[in-house]
Amino acid sequence: MNSVDISAIIVLITGIVFIGIVMAAGKWLKQKASKTSTQIDDIIISAIGKPLILILIIVTLYFSLSMSTIVPENFHWIFDSRYLKIIIVIIGTWIIWSFVKNVAHQYEELILASTTHEAQIKLYYFFRGTFGYIIWLIAGVIILNILEVDITPLLAAGGIVGIAVSFAAKDVLGNFFSGAVLAADQPFHLGDRIEVQSYIGDVISIGPRSTRIQTLDRQLVTIPNSILTNDVVINYAEPDFHIRIKIFIGVAYGTDINRVKYLLHNITYEAIDRGLCLIDPPPSVYFMEFGPSSLNLQVVVWANQYTLTLEVQDFINCKIAEIFAKEGIGIPFPQMDIHLEKNTDE
Repeated sequence: MNSVDISAIIVLITGIVFIGIVMAAGKWLKQKASKTSTQIDDIIISAIGKPLILILIIVTLYFSLSMSTIVPENFHWIFDSRYLKIIIVIIGTWIIWSFVKNVAHQYEELILASTTHEAQIKLYYFFRGTFGYIIWLIAGVIILNILEVDITPLLAAGGIVGIAVSFAAKDVLGNFFSGAVLAADQPFHLGDRIEVQSYIGDVISIGPRSTRIQTLDRQLVTIPNSILTNDVVINYAEPDFHIRIKIFIGVAYGTDINRVKYLLHNITYEAIDRGLCLIDPPPSVYFMEFGPSSLNLQVVVWANQYTLTLEVQDFINCKIAEIFAKEGIGIPFPQMDIHLEKNTDE
């Protein structure tokens, strides 16, 4: 046996001993990790353990065989360093993929329980389902680069296909990206009452592509997420459920404005006693303008629930009609005076 083969055997034995030490250390660390309260150390050891042992075995065999004379000359191409790099890339990708998968599995309940936003939940499931494909695709590109394969034609073909797909599905992709923005920004949550464009309703579903609201007349409206990120959205549930309600009323010219304001104030405090309105902020009555046919006033009250808007308006308007009728206060309707001039030429 020549000195080269002896060196190869020494490398092989050293590698086997080192692998045994690593396996023993891994077993000890695993026992220690099982006694801790956190699970992250168990996940790290589980993700690194087998891939590390495998790569040590491959490296030991690689160097020992490449140093020996056992392998025939026509098979020496297998010792090209590029193939070792490819194996390291594959095993490294395996470690990352295994770690992320185990974290997602172990902490899934905690992740889902920490958010009430449906779009975030769906984004999490989307990430969990696509992460493996993405990381292995990146590994494939790195391997092609190691093998010195020209990927320019593939990128060019993919670019042409990507442009065609992007034109065909730009609205769909735009809505998905907008869904991600909504998940991060959280301008509203499930159950919130929002107003967007001409629609007012309660949010019942937040998806990655669209959001569904149930309007006040119980119609289901599906709104693309791109509209919600590019248009003005009013959230009646934020920063709290309080809402200001405005009621406009006109009285006839010649009516005592101070008397009208006094009566309107009494009506608002009656609404407060009924539990429909808040005492703080206090209600207000303003004389707004001299209209074409009436003296116009505005009643401003606050409700503790935005869902009470119609009830408050109904109560106050009914009281206005009742009390104004008793007090003889007229509520004029719009009118127009037409003056006819006689034609003197006839």
